[in-house]
Amino acid sequence: MSPEHVFKHQSELLEELNGIVSERQNPDTLDIDLLSTTEILTKINNEDHKVAAAVKLVIPQISLAVDHIVEAFQQGGRLIYIGAGTSGRLGILDAVECAPTYSVSEQQVLGIIAGGDTAFKKAVEGAEDSTTLGVEDLKNANLTGKDIVVGIAASGRTPYVCAAIEYAKSLGCVTVGITCNPDSAVMRLPQIGICPVVGAEAVTGSTRMKSGTAQKLVLNMLSTASMIRTGKVYKNLMVDVNASNEKLHARAIRIVMQATSCSQQQAVDALKQAEQSAKLAILIVLTGKPADEAKQLLCQANGFLRKAVEE
Repeated sequence: MSPEHVFKHQSELLEELNGIVSERQNPDTLDIDLLSTTEILTKINNEDHKVAAAVKLVIPQISLAVDHIVEAFQQGGRLIYIGAGTSGRLGILDAVECAPTYSVSEQQVLGIIAGGDTAFKKAVEGAEDSTTLGVEDLKNANLTGKDIVVGIAASGRTPYVCAAIEYAKSLGCVTVGITCNPDSAVMRLPQIGICPVVGAEAVTGSTRMKSGTAQKLVLNMLSTASMIRTGKVYKNLMVDVNASNEKLHARAIRIVMQATSCSQQQAVDALKQAEQSAKLAILIVLTGKPADEAKQLLCQANGFLRKAVEE
């Protein structure tokens, strides 16, 4: 590319960045480099207070996305997050926590980042600017029309994410965009756009801050609400926890005790009968039924413990 073309491309990119909300200078933090440590932290905290309020305004869009995710799960589809940089890392973080927390397969909620697994720890130059990599990564994940794809990009312009959304749409997938820039491609391209407008960052353009926090809150809501809607929670207890280590095994015991008011020994005995399934152990304690009958009750209730208890 000639120097003239490079300069023109840079000028276009600069103009584009000037129009992005999250790239603007924050008038409330122009003096942040002159402040004491406590004053700096207070400024950052003041900005963080704006995030939850911004997310609250987009609950209707988040709710619509959750309904589609639940429908996808019921049809054997997956929830796939795709993003670059901080956005991609946040998607992976949310995805990997679903398996141990709710005993779903590692493929049911999947996180994909531009540049592959290496990019989780270290930036891969140019990956987010590629319109082909996003498509290739979804193809490698064996994307089908039953899946739901959530593209994440604070700026709303990331070429990798935009191309991925367009490809997913071409297969008939329901697509969702999460961004903090309302006038952006990631709002226009998908069927559902989720845009908590958190404003300019405390440090200009550092979208791992308020924008990243907003994205994390939205992702928490998408996955958690979807798991609740598919029977993974009883009252407010994670009854499908996968007790894969000592801490989680202790948590399973505690969950059974909390749900039934039984003793520790009763919880341990019930979990043994239930092959360490907290959900099944709770049903055994509450109904007094043997494990095989309790398991049948759960199946009839499609895995919803409250329904099984009431029946």
